[in-house]
Amino acid sequence: MKRIIFAIISLLMVASMAALVGSRMASRPVTPNTGVGNVPVVVELFTSEGCSSCPSADAALRELETSQSLAGVEVIALSQHVDYWNRLGWKDPFSSAVFTERQREYAKGFGEGSYTPQAVVNGQYEFVGSRRGELDATVLKAAKAPRATVGVTRAANGALTVHVTSLPTGTNSAEVLLVLTEAGLSSQVGRGENSGRLLRHAAVVRALRSLGPVAADGTFNATTSLALDGQWKSQNLRAVVLVQEKNSRHIVGAASLPLSAQALHPGIKL
Repeated sequence: MKRIIFAIISLLMVASMAALVGSRMASRPVTPNTGVGNVPVVVELFTSEGCSSCPSADAALRELETSQSLAGVEVIALSQHVDYWNRLGWKDPFSSAVFTERQREYAKGFGEGSYTPQAVVNGQYEFVGSRRGELDATVLKAAKAPRATVGVTRAANGALTVHVTSLPTGTNSAEVLLVLTEAGLSSQVGRGENSGRLLRHAAVVRALRSLGPVAADGTFNATTSLALDGQWKSQNLRAVVLVQEKNSRHIVGAASLPLSAQALHPGIKL
């Protein structure tokens, strides 16, 4: 009888310890998936501070970008604030006609009108940006596609050097784009649909420009200087390089590099 009682007590102790360990593990924060070799996947969010449906999409992308919780994937967030909401009561300080035009170019290929919040993954898939489950699934699907090899480094003088090789088979006429993003931005909205709300954003695109076409042999090499606004916070800046087909708009390669002061030569000022 004593043996039976002892066995029961032992089982209860093991179960209690397992529950305690499980509870502690569940309470731990998720460790960002930042290992070398993760596949970069670009998520462009077309959004506006004047759109009441957009904050939930911003939150979904910001959380995914921060947690980097999808195994084997590096999510590169590009939050692009369009300007067509500005006439409806609130002028979005991060908005630009450049982003509105980029969204219109996507719309031609998707056969859809422009809307917010719209998520575009690797220039190939589009959907309502607040659908977190669809966002995760689409990013994982996009990560399986063949991709170019893209490298980006920054020299002591502040210049960026970009190398592209090994374009996927069948890639037609592609160009290389340089995007500068700033994370940690927010606004206290004073008017419009989001009046009175404090809106926090995923990495906001501050600048976007073409570096030139990929050569016929599928390679690209260039060094370019950076024009950084003194009001941008250096610790939150990132350079993103995209390789994008001109006709299909598919992004076939990407890489990113933080531009924080810690990543630069001590003598360089942003």
